[in-house]
Amino acid sequence: MKKINGYIDTVFTKQDALLDEVISSIEENGMPAISVSPSSGKLLTMLMTISGAKNVLEIGALGGYSGICLARGFGMEGKLMSLELEEKYATLAASNLAKAGFGEQVSYRTGPALHSLEQLEGEGQSFDFFFIDADKENYENYLDACLRLAEPGALIVMDNVLARGSVADQEAEPKRYTAFMQAFNETVANHPQLESLLIPIGDGLTVSRVTR
Repeated sequence: MKKINGYIDTVFTKQDALLDEVISSIEENGMPAISVSPSSGKLLTMLMTISGAKNVLEIGALGGYSGICLARGFGMEGKLMSLELEEKYATLAASNLAKAGFGEQVSYRTGPALHSLEQLEGEGQSFDFFFIDADKENYENYLDACLRLAEPGALIVMDNVLARGSVADQEAEPKRYTAFMQAFNETVANHPQLESLLIPIGDGLTVSRVTR
């Protein structure tokens, strides 16, 4: 899996000085190196462009790598709302999005994401694209909340659904959330409100379209 991803990143993505700076800033601030892979980031941009989404909700900002990839897909017309538990992470992400030229189009809410999601629902907000990349044990709760906030036909993209390959490969080293992710993948695959497919790039991205 690692060799395949390395091949995909090498052939289908190019050196990106801005995103390289984001990775460096994450390392310099002692934050975990858990941004999406280059190919996963490119797919996020492509999905944004193809879908025409303009109102995006991201759960898990880290240093802004995925936020930039999402924003590149909506150009100067879209808006990104990013939910992040850590104030330090949100501050760095905001700085990096500003450097990328999207400072006026992104906003952050810090604290537990489930609380922020409740607030957004109470405010009557809705979104046409979602990216979930946060604490894995809450993925099902996040998905349920996103469905309540979703416009018809919205896309919901979820990262790390392969748990480093351990959901399918018994010889792979299991993650603490492997069993949970296996059950979650089954839930998503059979969800009555979703049409979904798991794409095995990076650590696995599931792309779901809200059908009703």
